[in-house]
Amino acid sequence: MSGITARGVLYIHSTPSALCPHIEWAIGSVIDQRTDLEWSPQPASPGMFRAELSWVGPQGSGSQLASALRGWAHLRYEVTEEQSAGADGGRWSHTPDLGIFHATTDVHGNIMVTEDRIRYAYETGAGDPAAVYHELSLALGESWDEELEPFRHAAEGAPVRWLHQVG
Repeated sequence: MSGITARGVLYIHSTPSALCPHIEWAIGSVIDQRTDLEWSPQPASPGMFRAELSWVGPQGSGSQLASALRGWAHLRYEVTEEQSAGADGGRWSHTPDLGIFHATTDVHGNIMVTEDRIRYAYETGAGDPAAVYHELSLALGESWDEELEPFRHAAEGAPVRWLHQVG
């Protein structure tokens, strides 16, 4: 990884309590320090728990966090990494049913869809507006947003913990 610093947030939207220590261990393996998250019940999914962690570390830490948590059953999470010198921002979203989605983001957190992806949507659609809409929906990660939105709203007002010197 580079010596340039980035910052972001890890949102664990929902997980069963049995996974909480494993998630902390996975995060700790990326940031190279013990992590004790402040877990709270997830109102959008009774019996599940949620936590948030703001981090500062080398560019690429967001992708490493997303990879460390990828593929676990019953785990919903998002990782954001803000733009930093010479690098776009990113957002990684994961749900048990959909898997992982990654998008490049601008300085405001908006998803940026590349010219090639837009051309692919047009070519795949071949004049069918519904097919073009479907491809652009995939490029924007709308299915992930639809599944995660209730979990995001359930977290409003929750405390955020800052972690510096990740990586």
